[in-house]
Amino acid sequence: MKRSFASIALITLLGTVLLSSCGGKKQQGQQNMPLAYTTVKVKAEDRTIETKYSATIRGRQDIQVLPQVTGTLQQLCVIEGQRVRKGQPLFIIDQVPYQAALNTAKANLEAARAAEATAKLSYESTQNLHAQQVVSDFDLQTANNSYMQAKAAVAQAEAAVTNAANSLSYTVVKSPADGVVGTLPYRVGALVGPSIPTPLTTVSDNHQMYVYFSMSEAQLLEKIRESGSAEAAVKAMPPVTLQLVDGSTYDETGVIETASGVVDQSTGSVQLRAVFNNPKGLLHSGSTGNIIIPIDIKGHIIVPAAAVKQLQTVHQVFKVEVKDGQRTAVGTNIEVSPYSTGKEFIVISGLKAGDEIIADGAGMVKEGALVK
Repeated sequence: MKRSFASIALITLLGTVLLSSCGGKKQQGQQNMPLAYTTVKVKAEDRTIETKYSATIRGRQDIQVLPQVTGTLQQLCVIEGQRVRKGQPLFIIDQVPYQAALNTAKANLEAARAAEATAKLSYESTQNLHAQQVVSDFDLQTANNSYMQAKAAVAQAEAAVTNAANSLSYTVVKSPADGVVGTLPYRVGALVGPSIPTPLTTVSDNHQMYVYFSMSEAQLLEKIRESGSAEAAVKAMPPVTLQLVDGSTYDETGVIETASGVVDQSTGSVQLRAVFNNPKGLLHSGSTGNIIIPIDIKGHIIVPAAAVKQLQTVHQVFKVEVKDGQRTAVGTNIEVSPYSTGKEFIVISGLKAGDEIIADGAGMVKEGALVK
């Protein structure tokens, strides 16, 4: 009985060892089997690619309209979105107190002028009496001082009239520029004044629109090296197109005018500004879109993004090389241009024309993998 149990245990152990050995060989064989990959032989080529940047659209002038006097709104002369001309009335503030102040200032001016005339007569009379030695020098000087004081009072009254007239004119709030009226947060009867937290409206001069977008510092540096200076780099940039928020392309091309001299430390980018004509008023301040810049590529190798494995700042492709008679994947670091379409990379160095690379799924390829 003991022999039977021992025999069974030995047979079981031998079977386990044999199965394990066969499975290991099978697994090792599977690991060494060549895998099918899509490959491509690269070549240098000339091409124009389009790079895309998120953009914000602003009017050439977005002027906040604030009242210069305090009072209740009596009339709204425009509606939201209306096109206005410079000097056109937008709002009317209650004019009654300011008209009364102007009338008072004018009355005070008339009184001051009458007092001036009286002081002048008194001074001239005192001059005649002084010439006849009837009054003293002191009396003459006193009369002259009174006359000068009356003249000063007239000047003050005239200034008061000017101020009152200005205040009255400020009750008619006018457009500071040609443009389009924004939102109207205040309605008739609202109390407004110079210290209100929200402007009466914003007038946007939108016959031309500014489009702001950001470019990486590395991309701008490449342009500066090519052109010699930041100013020359901006001037050398080609006309740009604008993709609107609905995906359509704006029918006017734009020109890049300026590049900020400050790098945003949080993003490592530089802000640029392009200007677009807006004859049909299709562009609105506050809208968003994408700036598309064409880039001419001369004699560079371009590889699919799926062929590149990225490890932070390192870019790697897998070249297919023959080793020991087998096609093997060999990781190769490459230097790429900061410009990219998102679907392709422009190779600066690391590959040469005729090299064969794995064109898809580079992130899943292992070093030394056999390639079918």
